[in-house]
Amino acid sequence: MLIGLLTAIAASICYGTGSVLQAVGSRRAARMSPAAAGVTQHGGPNLASTAKAAMTWEFIVGTILDFVGFGLGALAARLLPLFLSQTVISANLVITAVLSVKMLGIQLTRKEWTSIGVVCAALVLLATAAGHEGGHYAPAATHWWLLAVTALIIVGGTVAVRLLGARAAILAGLLSGLAFGALGVGVRILNGIEPLSLTPLLADPALYAIVLAGAGGMYLHTVALQIGSVNGATAALVVGETVLPGAIGVLWLGDASRPGMAWLAVLGFVLAVTGAVAVAWYGNHEGADADTPVPSPAGV
Repeated sequence: MLIGLLTAIAASICYGTGSVLQAVGSRRAARMSPAAAGVTQHGGPNLASTAKAAMTWEFIVGTILDFVGFGLGALAARLLPLFLSQTVISANLVITAVLSVKMLGIQLTRKEWTSIGVVCAALVLLATAAGHEGGHYAPAATHWWLLAVTALIIVGGTVAVRLLGARAAILAGLLSGLAFGALGVGVRILNGIEPLSLTPLLADPALYAIVLAGAGGMYLHTVALQIGSVNGATAALVVGETVLPGAIGVLWLGDASRPGMAWLAVLGFVLAVTGAVAVAWYGNHEGADADTPVPSPAGV
């Protein structure tokens, strides 16, 4: 349990730091482009502008941290109940919020700090209540359903971003979170891991769901960072990657709380999601990041 918690915390730090660096890179690329050159007819970023954002050094370093976080998160998903591992990893919201004050010039409101405090308290409750991690087996049909649902999330999210444009920030963040949640479920049920065997691993639809969820989730998260509040987009991501995997872990994979502490686990889970939603709400309505100039790195 302790190794799993430390792994999840390290993944959270990597993801949170990576999100802020990606936001810095995305906004620097946007400032360097003509105002109308990087948007679709609906006001959202086009593929060229997203690709340009991905080529900045900040975004590249942030992406490397995301890959490190992915590896650590995958390990945590195998060691902990999903409702605990995904929620702890989602605490990258706190890292994102704190770093955004320094790196993005964002001034957090008292309501945002209070919401972040609620998330931290909820994580303590969850860690206290978490019991044994369930199994890794799921019927073959579940693996295929995971791939199909992941494809639907990515395709639907891409279409929605193009149609809704700048209004799609929270939706893009939420769908990227659902994609990363599907990734966590896929890692948990992946065949051919224990013991390692390439034939069942490569034949498992869950493997391709993981690849699709990782790439598609990264794209949707990048778009959310380009067009919306970094804290709001990250908070929406938190909700997506926490609620569904946690429910799947409890209902179908045998994850459980300690005896007599189910109420504490439920309370912690609800508070974590509520706090994340509050950060998303206040971050988009009261945050100052939309109009605050992003300081350019030295020499740029």
